[in-house]
Amino acid sequence: MIEVKNLEKSFGDSKVLKGITTTFDTGKTNLIIGQSGSGKTVLLKSLLGIHTPDKGTIAFDGRIYTLLSDAEKRELRTEIGMVFQGSALFDSMTVEENVGFPLKMFSKKSAEEIKERVNFVINRVNLENANNKMPSELSGGMQKRVAIARAIVNNPKYLFCDEPNSGLDPKTAILIDNLIHEITQEYNITTVVNTHDMNSVMEIGEKIIFLKEGLLAWEGSKKEIFKTDNAAIVDFVYSSNLFKKIRKAQNKEE
Repeated sequence: MIEVKNLEKSFGDSKVLKGITTTFDTGKTNLIIGQSGSGKTVLLKSLLGIHTPDKGTIAFDGRIYTLLSDAEKRELRTEIGMVFQGSALFDSMTVEENVGFPLKMFSKKSAEEIKERVNFVINRVNLENANNKMPSELSGGMQKRVAIARAIVNNPKYLFCDEPNSGLDPKTAILIDNLIHEITQEYNITTVVNTHDMNSVMEIGEKIIFLKEGLLAWEGSKKEIFKTDNAAIVDFVYSSNLFKKIRKAQNKEE
């Protein structure tokens, strides 16, 4: 579990996060949503330690990040996996080399142990026989799978995903959503997904944190979104006619 309390962050005179207090639950896909400029990317980067909060705390299973020693921070970073928006694969490395990179950098495993683990996670994301392919030989969806495999190769406790469906067609996006959700439950990971994809919200939004102008405007599950009267979340999620019809149909069923 990641606990955030009274988190504030400013850049110059611009206050981006305004006292955010929430939790990201273990074994669940926790989604951060909001319009551009709402503060969701700054929140994600604060969780990752890229931004230092002006006020407030971030605790990883009780460990307050800002109170940790440098050695403890390095240890915590080995427990974190990251899926970047553009996959961020090394173009000059094969799939196997990309996935194994974190183990070579941050573990003391032998070459044989690394190969065994790499093969396991490559198979887990359904990329059998892709070990020796280069990123340029892969589709966008396959590249995302490699990025996920690399993110989980070190058995992380915490998984962060920044717009994992960016640039993917709807069918592939759903497959990536389901893979992230399955891995989260299978390995009991605290997963945080920064997204603007409403299909992701409806598919895997076990806990949803909605930011508006730096404030926590709403939080709940995908089921609760259908019932909420919060005007801000309704306007954001149901901005399209399709989702307005879905909400209306869902409410009629109940």
